[in-house]
Amino acid sequence: MSDEPQDQNDLADEWAAAMAESMGAEKVELEEFAQDPKVGSSLSEEEQQKLDAILDIPVTISMEVGRSNINIRNLLQLNQGSVVELDRVAGEPLDVMVNGTLVAHGEVVVVNDKFGIRLTDVISQTERIKKLK
Repeated sequence: MSDEPQDQNDLADEWAAAMAESMGAEKVELEEFAQDPKVGSSLSEEEQQKLDAILDIPVTISMEVGRSNINIRNLLQLNQGSVVELDRVAGEPLDVMVNGTLVAHGEVVVVNDKFGIRLTDVISQTERIKKLK
């Protein structure tokens, strides 16, 4: 393994610790996914390998402040200092998207001069499936 991912993990851990400390929160140790009773602890070796392969797939997570539809004429007129009105009210929660699918809502926080997001509501799997239909 290269040192780069470990360094990124260390930075992420430090950032999370600083964020938790500034908010009076404490770090929670999560159990391994395979130990979840819903998944079952009796996974075969083959099933465990398949699960491990899926858990290592990278996904893109993005936070959406809002959206706006404008025509190309107005898009081409944008320059430094232009303001684009979004479809959200100030203070409204951000959308947390994973590969373009809404999975949670959250609010912006700042820790050590870096932006982060605190999840305020996680969308249940059944709600996500209903939105697909």
